[in-house]
Amino acid sequence: MSKVYLEDYNVGEVFDSPARTLTETDIINFAGLTSDWHPLHTDTTYAENSRFGKRIAHGMLVLSVGMAQLFRISTDTILAKEFVAFYGMDKVRFTAPTFIGDTIKAQATVIEIDYKKPDSGVLLYDVVISNQNDETVCRFDMKLFVARQPS
Repeated sequence: MSKVYLEDYNVGEVFDSPARTLTETDIINFAGLTSDWHPLHTDTTYAENSRFGKRIAHGMLVLSVGMAQLFRISTDTILAKEFVAFYGMDKVRFTAPTFIGDTIKAQATVIEIDYKKPDSGVLLYDVVISNQNDETVCRFDMKLFVARQPS
């Protein structure tokens, strides 16, 4: 496997993740881990009387799982072998509910490459998480520090 550096990426390059179904177990485990037991996620009767009509997944669960799906693609594509660190995310928006049994996937498009330092820079991705109906449920910008090619 060849090394992939910052210079190996191109603005406009698109990466599609595998899909994953969110389950009842995912929601309960996330609620337990975070102590977010809001009834929209955990109480069927409450959720049936909400604007959504049934229980929804936590937004942060959708964000976490969707983003992690990108790293299942391959270590020599979206996540450069010369990956240094997760730098952050901006403009996070949850645009539709995700329900138990929905299957989500992510698509990341390189929108900027910043050659900050002689030895590393930042890849900026526009990330869209969508469900099985290709409806966008979450969107954000993701930044990764990546090593530059040695001179």
